[in-house]
Amino acid sequence: MHLTTRTVLALGLFVPSLLVAAISADQADRLGKDLTPLGGERDGNATGTIPAWDGGLTTPPAGYKVGQHHPDPFAGEAPLYTITPENAAQHEALLTAGQLALLKAYPDYKLIVYPSHRTAANPERIYEATKRYATTAALTNEGNGFTQSLIGTPFPIPQNGLEAIWNHLTRYRGLSATRHVSQAAPQRNGRYTLVDFEDEFLFNYARPDINEAELKNILVYYKQAVTAPARLAGSILVVHETLDQVKEKRAGWLYNPGQRRVRRAPDVSYDNPGTAADGMRTSDQFDMFNGAPDRYDWKLVGKKEMYVPYNSYKLHSGDIKVSDIVKDGHLNQDLARYELHRVWKLTGKLREGTSHIYGYRELFLDEDSWWVVLADNYDMRGELWRPIELHLVNLYDAQTMFYTLLDSYDLQSGRMMFMGLDNEDPGPDLSWRADDSYFSPGNMRAQGTR
Repeated sequence: MHLTTRTVLALGLFVPSLLVAAISADQADRLGKDLTPLGGERDGNATGTIPAWDGGLTTPPAGYKVGQHHPDPFAGEAPLYTITPENAAQHEALLTAGQLALLKAYPDYKLIVYPSHRTAANPERIYEATKRYATTAALTNEGNGFTQSLIGTPFPIPQNGLEAIWNHLTRYRGLSATRHVSQAAPQRNGRYTLVDFEDEFLFNYARPDINEAELKNILVYYKQAVTAPARLAGSILVVHETLDQVKEKRAGWLYNPGQRRVRRAPDVSYDNPGTAADGMRTSDQFDMFNGAPDRYDWKLVGKKEMYVPYNSYKLHSGDIKVSDIVKDGHLNQDLARYELHRVWKLTGKLREGTSHIYGYRELFLDEDSWWVVLADNYDMRGELWRPIELHLVNLYDAQTMFYTLLDSYDLQSGRMMFMGLDNEDPGPDLSWRADDSYFSPGNMRAQGTR
């Protein structure tokens, strides 16, 4: 039996061992027509508060140069309204449990809502690959991997939760990139020490004309060098992010500047602590969710309209400082922008016989880009623990969405964590190029300094 999206959602099916059949040619033919090339609904909503997708934002403004912080194309726009603790009940249906909890926890918390703009856009080759492989892509190894899809979104019309999570894990983020970012984990008194990183990526899955043999089961090559503070500076982490991590674990290596040695990294996956984050995030919280999906039963609940952080160019600006963003230990909400968008709701329930500090997760995926833009993480008692936001901008010079800030609240400790702070550094450079040999353990030693 061929399972359509509607059938799977109506029945609430989760079929870990079933290889769900690829979509039909007739379904795939909808891509680029009534659906966007990546599977979103092209039309706006009935009330006109969500516009139709018209190809996204693809042209940089006059005078923009690579390496700059991307100017805000909506700088002159006035807000529609502001959601506060006093009027939150009026908007409850369009807010996550995490957003409602933050409005309750912080008397000065607010969401400033602006007109919606569906700016997401990718190069034509991503759209072509998505349509080409839409009828062949299939889950493998009980959903822990997939086959017969490359470059594009493997499951643009998802039929279950695993297909949706793979769309997020393979979302287009350019071909390669370098960026300088900072991380902050403020104490309850608001004090924090910035940890500065130089990140470099090669998105192996998105390489033009790649085939499955050349992919070598590796989605992403990643290098992270710590540049400050002095006690951490010089350490380097290199990761080869495998596609099927149950079949082949992600490989990681650490360069220690004191010893001038490269060693295999400890397990940088699942709920192991994130780098220099003071225990405020897990490894699989990087980019909202990453790594193997095997510890959770994933269910695609359906699509809904929600207020999400989007087109967050104020937070991306080079005209502000980190101290303007991190205010009294939490995000300066005057700089945050929220818009009404359609998102897929995806839930993950921890499987029996496995372990993780999060017993239940809710992820909300942007229909136009497949980025997870909101995530609510629950503890083993079923209590909401860590709501997370990801503030997206369109990097129009590279035709991809990317995040300019990830902020995570810990409701139990009263603390927060920020990732991606780049305001006082050069903007991201997606014209940077390197091949896979650059990310080899042997090359780490040559790059390392004491």
